[in-house]
Amino acid sequence: MSNYNPDRWAIIEIDNPADDRKTTEKVYKVFGGWYGGYAYGDSWRMNSGITKIVKDGEYFHFHGYTGSVYTCHKDSYGMSGIMSGVYMSSLEKANLENVGFRYLPEAEAMEYCNA
Repeated sequence: MSNYNPDRWAIIEIDNPADDRKTTEKVYKVFGGWYGGYAYGDSWRMNSGITKIVKDGEYFHFHGYTGSVYTCHKDSYGMSGIMSGVYMSSLEKANLENVGFRYLPEAEAMEYCNA
């Protein structure tokens, strides 16, 4: 099990088509970004999919399908520059493949996290 503490984070909603392609199931993933500073470049990761959310004061602990946990501060929602670039590239690819892929605006993400 791996633990991650991103500097910035966002929730991404992805349509996961069923085998018959007539129905879709939504998958929600944590998209995390870290600032690298002078010596190292910025980086990003996306979890395997959110299976459980544990609220702990000012933090959300997102558990993923692979057992990883992303610990994210409530006030750090949003994307860094590298995250925005990766998101836009992924969105273009999803559009070409006709797959729903979207960034949840902060208010919607907080509603999802507090449900």
